[in-house]
Amino acid sequence: MKDPYEVLGVERSASLDDIRTRYRKLAKKLHPDLNPGNKKAEEQFKEVSSAYDLLSDPDKRARFDRGEIDATGAERPRQRFYRDFADADHAYTDASGFEDFAAGDDIIAEILRRQAQARANAPGADLHYHLAVDFLDAVNGATLRLSVPNGETLEVKIPPGVETGQVLRLRGKGAPGRGTGKPGDALVEITVNPHRFFIREGDDIHVELPVTLTEAVLGGEVAVPTPTGTVMMRVPKNSNTGATLRLRGKGVRRHGGGHGDELVRLKVMLPPAPDPELEKFLSGWEAGRSYDPRRGMQP
Repeated sequence: MKDPYEVLGVERSASLDDIRTRYRKLAKKLHPDLNPGNKKAEEQFKEVSSAYDLLSDPDKRARFDRGEIDATGAERPRQRFYRDFADADHAYTDASGFEDFAAGDDIIAEILRRQAQARANAPGADLHYHLAVDFLDAVNGATLRLSVPNGETLEVKIPPGVETGQVLRLRGKGAPGRGTGKPGDALVEITVNPHRFFIREGDDIHVELPVTLTEAVLGGEVAVPTPTGTVMMRVPKNSNTGATLRLRGKGVRRHGGGHGDELVRLKVMLPPAPDPELEKFLSGWEAGRSYDPRRGMQP
């Protein structure tokens, strides 16, 4: 933050009348209403207004000169947090410092009068929060509760198919407004926790399903988990590891209607303990000996 004396272009020994005169001159030159679309002038006006807000207050000016507060008015030893800025008044949005113009009849006085009236009924600020959501709640939808710093609990309705990074708006649950101003909104950014075996890609769900050697060779009905419960699926005969089967409509709800699919990738698993009977069979299985699954992989 720039030194307020440098921003206004006055000496550190300047009187309050000198500061007011200088501010009035700069305000007429830089005010956004007099420079529509000029972002640089708007930023300069904010700096000038903030500097005037500090130097026109004898107590703030004295504390700044002693090094107790910085150019923003914050205590130097204290770290400032988001809520400090969300709740604090700023020179650009506060009526203090403009009283000496209020009785005037020129254009800058009229602008400041209109701003003071708008500030008296200003809407509340939007407040930002984060919420971690379980994978299945994100896919299927849920109603969750979010505790916020002021001790309140917000009810957050999670729409089916919500994704990480999506922001949900809770209207009227932000900071209160001034006067007749409406309260702001609560903006809740979602983070979806990973699942232990489901993976989401777009509107589809992917899962790796272990199957026995018998199920892979002979085929049959097997139980498959989906985000909405277990269903039965037929495994074709002679299925290999890596074969992918599709369960239509068992994925994530689409915004335009319908659902994605669940893609089931088979993984053939042998029993954890050695099986002498299986070993004896394979030892005499000539077709198994002659088959080379690595054919074509020679460099």
